[in-house]
Amino acid sequence: MQRVELDAFGGRVVHVVTEDETAAACPSCGVFSTSVKERVRTRPRDVPHGRVPLRLVWHKTRWRCREPLCDRVTFTESLPQVPARTRLTMRLRQLVGAGVADGFSCVLAAARAHGVSWPVAHAAFVEHVTPLLEQELPAVAVLGIDETRRGKPVWAQDPVTGRWKVLHDRWHTAVVDAAGTAGLLAHIDGRTASSVAGWLAGQPDAWRTQVTHVAIDLSASYAKAVRDALPDAVLVADKFHLVALGNQMLTEVRQHATRQARGRRGRKKDPEWAARRRLLLGHERLTHDAFARLWNALVDAGEPGAEVLHAYAVKERLRSLLALAPGADRELISHRLYRFYAQAAASDLPEAHRLAQTIETWWPAVLAAITTGYTNARSEGYNRLAKHVGRDAFGFRNPVNQRRRIRWACTRQHRRASATTHHTLPG
Repeated sequence: MQRVELDAFGGRVVHVVTEDETAAACPSCGVFSTSVKERVRTRPRDVPHGRVPLRLVWHKTRWRCREPLCDRVTFTESLPQVPARTRLTMRLRQLVGAGVADGFSCVLAAARAHGVSWPVAHAAFVEHVTPLLEQELPAVAVLGIDETRRGKPVWAQDPVTGRWKVLHDRWHTAVVDAAGTAGLLAHIDGRTASSVAGWLAGQPDAWRTQVTHVAIDLSASYAKAVRDALPDAVLVADKFHLVALGNQMLTEVRQHATRQARGRRGRKKDPEWAARRRLLLGHERLTHDAFARLWNALVDAGEPGAEVLHAYAVKERLRSLLALAPGADRELISHRLYRFYAQAAASDLPEAHRLAQTIETWWPAVLAAITTGYTNARSEGYNRLAKHVGRDAFGFRNPVNQRRRIRWACTRQHRRASATTHHTLPG
């Protein structure tokens, strides 16, 4: 440091010179120079110190390279912390990048806090996270695959027919560690079987052979991708989506019964409409009196109530099957599966028959969900985090930036686990 001055606004101006002798070495050939061309001054930005503004003035030397075999004629002093042609010190760039990654809600907030532009703050964030995100994927035994919408769909009206159609409906497919701490492994553009299978096939053979199970919702595209890229992995149907199918079947039966019996949509005075929320609850969550009131009200409603009660029984039979703990006796599983099929077959409801057919089609995956206990809950959780990141950033125009920000937010647990060091005390 050469001297410190105060400017007209009370800020500190620190004048510094170069003490590192290696700064006089030519960056091209490495030969030290003793020929001074001129003296220059630069003002690199540095980390703040205290509440009073601080500015740096670096008095540098521009040297001549006298090596005949070197193509460089002149060069200016530079240091590892302040490379050539940079306006920020490396520690300030690291501070900004870490702030965007873990301290601020968005890039703009970090840029304003440190007094830099958005492109500079974003470039610092990319430099901060890229080495960690590009590391080799950890070993994973159970994968979870689920989709999340990127932004909102764009609609347009056909000028000839007047019908509205979707122009753009962009999706991302999340591949996560469903049973460990590795977090979000990748965000794939699109939700087709070819895109997911292409990513899985691009991973090392040693990594793919360690994957034993893949949890998905009832998506034929993802099932095909897993069969193509991971033929030895066992598909697991997510229980949450199976129960959601049962609730959807019950809602469709209730709506259809109301329209058929009353010729209109449900109203507050209709017993089946008044009980629509309680019908979606599990039987064990209803008190004895609440269930009795629900049952009696639907019985008194006549034929619409009878259809709804039959659909409710089918849904509860399915929940009873899915509620079995891992390691349940195969005879008990077969018994509850038979009761579900029998309940669905005893009715004339096409919605119940369609649900039973779906369970039959996906039965190997449903059985794997019952016997292993694996679910796709982590994928749903990371989808929620992805939406939060999008809201904090007020949307993303660049899908590459979006995937990078989301993956960084969804791998915090893995980074904390990887950074933990176990020390052994002597003796």
